[in-house]
Amino acid sequence: MSDKNQTRPGMLERIRSAIRKIPDGLSGKKIALILLGAAICSFGIHNIHQQVGVTEGGIIGLMLLAEHWLGFSPSVLTTILDISCYLLALKYLGGRFIKISVLSTLCVSLFYEFWELFPHMLPNLSSRPLLAAVLGGLFVGTGVGIIVRQGGSAGGDDALALTISHLSHWRLSFSYLFTDLTVLALSLTYIPFSRIIYSVVTVTVSSWLIDSIKDFGKAKEAVTE
Repeated sequence: MSDKNQTRPGMLERIRSAIRKIPDGLSGKKIALILLGAAICSFGIHNIHQQVGVTEGGIIGLMLLAEHWLGFSPSVLTTILDISCYLLALKYLGGRFIKISVLSTLCVSLFYEFWELFPHMLPNLSSRPLLAAVLGGLFVGTGVGIIVRQGGSAGGDDALALTISHLSHWRLSFSYLFTDLTVLALSLTYIPFSRIIYSVVTVTVSSWLIDSIKDFGKAKEAVTE
């Protein structure tokens, strides 16, 4: 009993320390929504993208492209690309964005590890690639859209798209499509068009959803203000 009582203060102090590190303005509701977005996004990636083999654009697609043609290590290259995107975002979107993004990225990673503890929970849609592409886009678009609406990003792809949108004043969906379609076009050098076309469907659906969720209801809020 005494050992348990001794460990309790240490646990409480770690919880208090974690709370103190939460960025200003990030409420309990926002954290809950980030967790929800991370759970939805990672669930779709694990149960659809991973199972069916839907190719991605953005950072993941660029990493696969560099691995295929240049032989770079995926783990090292992904880290370098993500850090580069976050450093760029830090300059133009600010430190608070980075803090929320670090929390969001960690949540996505932890949830992905959690889903991997279980067998795939959705049927294998390899024989129905178009359906898999649409559903994959819905899961990723919804999850990432919820996270982006809270002021952060789920990974380097999102940070890059948000930075491009900020600098160019393009709609966020167009910024996502610009990066994704550029990488997918380059990926045609080693991936058949028959596979790439389904990835185009996925990134189109997810880009539109992220943009829509990010701006949902903001027009009404602006009018009422």
